[in-house]
Amino acid sequence: MPHIEIAAEKLIEILGFPITNALISSWLAIGLLVAVALLLRGKILLVPHALQNVVEFFMESFLALMEGVLGSREKAEKYFPLVGTVFLFILTSNWLGILPGVGSIGFFEETTGHATRFVPLLRSAASDLNVTLALATITVLAVHVLAVGAIGIRPHLSKFFSFKGPIEFFVGILEIVSEFAKIISFSFRLFGNIFAGEVLLVITGFLAPYGAPIPFLMLEIFVGFVQALVFAMLTVVFISIAVAHH
Repeated sequence: MPHIEIAAEKLIEILGFPITNALISSWLAIGLLVAVALLLRGKILLVPHALQNVVEFFMESFLALMEGVLGSREKAEKYFPLVGTVFLFILTSNWLGILPGVGSIGFFEETTGHATRFVPLLRSAASDLNVTLALATITVLAVHVLAVGAIGIRPHLSKFFSFKGPIEFFVGILEIVSEFAKIISFSFRLFGNIFAGEVLLVITGFLAPYGAPIPFLMLEIFVGFVQALVFAMLTVVFISIAVAHH
C-alpha cells in the first residue's frame, strides 16, 4: 500500500527555511508562467495569429464573467490582472501536479526505527495546506488594498469599526470574523479538492496501474480547472463587495 503524507515532504533546508516538494512545484509553476509571458510578449500582433486568437478569446470570456459580477467593463479590466494571475497560477500548478513523474519520482529516506519512506521530488502545490493558506492570505489582503484604493481607507475601515450603535458595532465584529473565515474557506477548499484528487490517483495507480487511472486523470484535469475558476470568481465577488460603499 502506498504511503500518503498530508504534509508536504521537506527536501532540503536553506538558512533554516525548509524547502518542500510542494514549494518547488509552486516555483516551477511561477517560472513556467513567467517564461511563457516573456516568450509571447514580443509576438503580440495587431492582426492576431491562431494562438493569439485563442488567448484573446479566453481573456474576453473571462472579462465578460468578471463584468457580470462587478457591473462594469472598466472595473473588470481594472481588477483583471490580480484575478487573472490567481487563476493562471492555480490552474498551472494543478495541471503540473498530474504530469507523469510528479509524485512518482523521488528517493527513499530512513525514518525512526530504521524504516524507510518514499519522498517524491515534486508534489502538486495546492496539495500542501501551507501553499493554499499563503495564497488565500495574499488574495484577501490584496482585496483590502484594492478596496482602500477604490473608496478610501476611512470608508473601508468603517465597515469593520463602527461606533454608531451596538448593532453597527456587532456587525463590524462579524465582518472581521468573516475575513478570517474567507482565508480558511479559500485555503481548505482548494487544498481538500486537490489533495483528494492526488490520493485518488495514487490509490487507483496502485490497485490498477494499466488503463484504470486514465479516466481519473481526465477528471483531475477538469477538477483543476474548476477549482482555479472557483477561486478566481470568489475573488471577484469579494472585490465587488469590498469596493462598494455601504
